Amino acid sequence: MELLKQFKTYFTGLLILLMPLGAWGQQNISNIIDAFQQSYINESTGKYPDAIEVLKNIYNEDSYEINLRLGWLTYQSGLFSESLAFYNKAIALMPYSIEPLWGVVLPASALGNWEMVINQYQNILDVNPNNSIAHHRLGLIYYGRNEFQEAHKHFEKVVNLYPFDYDGLTMLAWTNFKLGKQREAIVLFRKALMHTPSGSSALEGLELLEK
Repeated sequence: MELLKQFKTYFTGLLILLMPLGAWGQQNISNIIDAFQQSYINESTGKYPDAIEVLKNIYNEDSYEINLRLGWLTYQSGLFSESLAFYNKAIALMPYSIEPLWGVVLPASALGNWEMVINQYQNILDVNPNNSIAHHRLGLIYYGRNEFQEAHKHFEKVVNLYPFDYDGLTMLAWTNFKLGKQREAIVLFRKALMHTPSGSSALEGLELLEK
């Protein structure tokens, strides 16, 4: 039953994606494309209110693309609550898309709603379990909270995916250091320095451990 429900949700999203632009009310495709073009021009010159207005003039609540674009533009304008609303509409329209999940992170971070940020990264990982950026950023959040076991899980995943990534190696090393795993931390700091010999964070960590 749950599988059928997921299929219906997916199929509905697919129909919306494939819906001809001419089916969006009485608007025609030329007006829609022109509005998007004008919004890009306004954005390039920092005229975010104008970029928002031109899209709101052709707004259709069933348009994934317009909601996604307005989510970005309202975020850039500092309208964080409005940005969340647009991104969430985009998510509702295309539940399997990752774009609006990344989008929600921006206003949620600006509002200091870190639980929402964590939830969005987890949602991204539900769709794409090997997304190294989501794992790294979750690791940073948990590290900042001194939740080192949880941070370790995410940084370890990053290093398993990218064994020669400086940032991943360094953060996993620091997390091991915080967990009292000095030998593991030394090995990781040294590997990080093989990638970036002048890396200040790795050098600092290694100096602390080799005193």
